[in-house]
Amino acid sequence: MSKAEKQASSQAIRLDKWLWAARFYKTRTLCKDAIDGGKVSYNGAKGKASRTVEVGAKITLKLGFDEKTILIKALSDQRRGAPEAQLLYEETAESIEKREKRALQHKTLGGRIMADHKPNKKERRDIKQLKNDIFGM
Repeated sequence: MSKAEKQASSQAIRLDKWLWAARFYKTRTLCKDAIDGGKVSYNGAKGKASRTVEVGAKITLKLGFDEKTILIKALSDQRRGAPEAQLLYEETAESIEKREKRALQHKTLGGRIMADHKPNKKERRDIKQLKNDIFGM
C-alpha cells in the first residue's frame, strides 16, 4: 500500500470526489450534477455529494443508457490514470450481464438503419403512409 493510499484510507472521502477519482465523470461538477439529478444511489438510497464513502459500499450509476452497479474496493481522493482508477471498484457480475443484454437488444431491435441520402418525395409519402398505418395518425 503506497503512502497516498494509506492517507486516503484514513481520511473521509466525499462521494463526488471518489466518483471523480474513479474516472466515472470528467469533473467534480458533473459528479455533483449526476448525484443531485438522482442518477447515483449509494447502498440503495439516494446519493448525496457530501456523503462519505466506505469500502464495500454498493453504488448504482446511470451513465447514458447504461446502468452500472459497482462495489467500492479502495478509496482515493486523487485522480490517476485509468488502470489505477479501475482498481478502486469492481462491477458486479449481474450488472455486466444486464448491460451486455441491453446492448444486444439495442443493437438488434433499436438500431436504426441510416440512409445514404435524403428521402425523395415518393419515399416521404411512403414513410408518412407507414406511420399512418402503424400509429393511426
